[in-house]
Amino acid sequence: MTLSVIIVNYNVKYYLEQCLESVRRAAEGLQVEVYVVDNLSTDDSIPYLSKRFPEVTFVENKENVGFARANNQAIRLSTGKYVLLLNPDTIVAEHTLGDFVRFMDEHPEAGGAGAYMLRTDGTFAPESRRGLPTPFVAFCKMSGLASFFPKSRVFGRYYMGYLDENEVNEMEIISGAYMFLRREALDKVGLLDEDFFMYGEDIDLSYRILKGGYKNYFLPTRMLHYKGESTEKSSYRYVYTFYQAMRLFFRKHYAHYSFLVSLPINLAIWARSFLAYIGNQFRHRKRSAAEPAPMNMLVVGSPLMLEQMRTWLNRCQPRGNHRFVEGTEDTLPAGHLAKGIALAGYDTVVYDTDSYSYACLLAQLEKTPANSLRVATYSPATKVLITETAVYTLD
Repeated sequence: MTLSVIIVNYNVKYYLEQCLESVRRAAEGLQVEVYVVDNLSTDDSIPYLSKRFPEVTFVENKENVGFARANNQAIRLSTGKYVLLLNPDTIVAEHTLGDFVRFMDEHPEAGGAGAYMLRTDGTFAPESRRGLPTPFVAFCKMSGLASFFPKSRVFGRYYMGYLDENEVNEMEIISGAYMFLRREALDKVGLLDEDFFMYGEDIDLSYRILKGGYKNYFLPTRMLHYKGESTEKSSYRYVYTFYQAMRLFFRKHYAHYSFLVSLPINLAIWARSFLAYIGNQFRHRKRSAAEPAPMNMLVVGSPLMLEQMRTWLNRCQPRGNHRFVEGTEDTLPAGHLAKGIALAGYDTVVYDTDSYSYACLLAQLEKTPANSLRVATYSPATKVLITETAVYTLD
């Protein structure tokens, strides 16, 4: 077996359905096995998905065992020369898996590799590549210096913003959203550390791969990560959990540092968590008081898709400004960027994923002026509309 794809699921069956469909397309011509480990979802993920993807091996946990332990379960069952740890809220292009297999075959020194992650507005997600969070790098991140000087080789090392996004580069930390690993490296350095329940396990494993004598690489192969920016990353729970994971990483790898070094890190964890809690409460009250804004959708796809979307939008979003453009990848390869289609007035472009390849969708998204449109997807076969922040079933 060439590649084992492993996805951990928790109550995101529609995102996972689309992710699995993108993996199915990308696996054509390759020897690929797919494992989904479900952490006691309550949305009927397994009954829903097992019928649609009979080629996938589903592992049902009786409790939520966390990200690291769930991945390790499937890694131990899998047989691939390479292992891909993939988030369920992602889309890979049809060529993505082949690109990575070829790269790893040609670079035996590579223990792992990560991809160019697109946000839903087509911009580059900086977490696609990261530097090792040494105490100084972590201080720059938490103090804001990394944000003020993102291109600096001194202060901006956390996101390595000084590297060209369109070139293959060595990096230190691979994002757990797309972590392509050599099994030989895993056999040498060990699996994910199960002391990390969520967040931080990718940092720890990436560091151990480097310590094991391998290199980690960034490949400019595009993929989409829905939750890269839509997750409430300023929320108390996220910030607290993230920085607690950082504390665990420091205790494990930098225990020899003095109290004067660890004290500022611990203080920053509590301070950032408290400020995030206050900010999140304010945003929650503001959202609760505000009337939801109507969607303004530019819909691109087959006649069947347009008919289904028009009926739903007329019923559920009658105040929105909508336009319907008939086309497929063969008849309208430029999609929403085709000549004569004005983008002003729309906040979301919806693509028919039964008529467009994921590679084409991602290519057009990236060419779109930054922050002008968010991408959403719809399949006439499943009648599921997936946006950055919500999923709608049109039945």
